[in-house]
Amino acid sequence: MNENQAFPWDHPRFRSWIGVARACQLMQQAMTRAIADLDIKTPHLDILINLYRFDGISQQELARKLLVGRSNMSMLLPQLEKRGLIERRPDAKDKRILRLSLTKSGRDLTMQAMAIQTGLIERTLSQTPEDRCLQVAEAMEDIIHILQTMEPAEEA
Repeated sequence: MNENQAFPWDHPRFRSWIGVARACQLMQQAMTRAIADLDIKTPHLDILINLYRFDGISQQELARKLLVGRSNMSMLLPQLEKRGLIERRPDAKDKRILRLSLTKSGRDLTMQAMAIQTGLIERTLSQTPEDRCLQVAEAMEDIIHILQTMEPAEEA
């Protein structure tokens, strides 16, 4: 790079991207600490919240929503099932498909965790006007759409 070229971190888009990545990482760390007393980790929380929202979702649908592979699901789900937080049942029409639901204990724990999560988000963003929060959300949704529609060859 010659001295007339700008460094990547001097570019507004690069700065924005780094800011989002750092904020995400710091929020993940704060969330991990906040839910530690519930004896769950953030990947567990992601699963529990999705099962709360989408009762009866298949393992494959859940993996797709969470952007994780089946191997991750096959590690995390048994942990939650062993604790009595979720249950897996065969689909009524296709026995190869397993449907996931929260148990009563799972629903109770998820409600506690969501209250903790909502409180952390509120404390973190309370100084940011709602319209600015919506602008950030819309920008991130645009990025998600772009990344999801990219050709695999473009990802390299």
